[in-house]
Amino acid sequence: MVKNMNVHPTAIVSNQANLADDVQIGPHTIIGEHVTLGAGTVVEGQVVIQGKTTIGENNKIGCGTIIGTPPQDHAFDESVHSEVQIGCGNVLREFVTIHCGTKEGSATVVGDECLLMTGCHLGHNVRLGNRVIVQNNCLLGGYVEVGDSADLGVGSVYHQFLRVGTLCMVRESTRTVKDVPPYLCVSGFSTLRGLNSMGLRKEGWTIEARREMKRAFQLIYHSQLNISQALHKAGEMTWSPEASAFFEFIRSSKRGVCSKLTKRALQAMSSEAL
Repeated sequence: MVKNMNVHPTAIVSNQANLADDVQIGPHTIIGEHVTLGAGTVVEGQVVIQGKTTIGENNKIGCGTIIGTPPQDHAFDESVHSEVQIGCGNVLREFVTIHCGTKEGSATVVGDECLLMTGCHLGHNVRLGNRVIVQNNCLLGGYVEVGDSADLGVGSVYHQFLRVGTLCMVRESTRTVKDVPPYLCVSGFSTLRGLNSMGLRKEGWTIEARREMKRAFQLIYHSQLNISQALHKAGEMTWSPEASAFFEFIRSSKRGVCSKLTKRALQAMSSEAL
């Protein structure tokens, strides 16, 4: 039930909604009956939050954002009970759209401390990890999965069911139709630019860890072996947990992984700059 006095008089908030005492609701906002909003969350004006939507603590939700409405799926059955789950400490800027899951009991999930910039869209059953940045006007199709600390560039688009790994950097206007393995940078049409060295340094990776990741990258993409052969060879070697996760991501891919390299990436193979 609505307990606090921080609701603008023009807002429409269901008496069955579950709001923490200090939640702030802006003008002309609509909050549905199955919505839960955690402490410290601020919802600005003209926001719509519907369906079974659970939003944690200390989130900021920008003007015009729409969360929890039905997915854009011809096969969606309105009787289905699905959800949106959003963690803590996230910032959703203006006009973000997040749709609920498309199947019974499923959910669209946003982790903690993510930044979703203006106009981005999360389709049904998308899953974002923690500290993900989704820049302006990104479009994520249904069932897209994004790992922790990934950065999705302005206007980039993502085919349904693909995965973007941990600490990936996706450049602006990129079209991605295949999985992007962890720790890499991609641009253009699913084209790899090499390791996301800047991101690895920001995460505190040592020079030794970055060099090992470069060796793993070279084994997959520059060893004259196909991916299956490279994975087999990797399995005969000892790797850190991070490099092992890189190989396992590739091994488990159902769509296939990005494999085309830019000329710059090919030239960087012989460079020690990390």
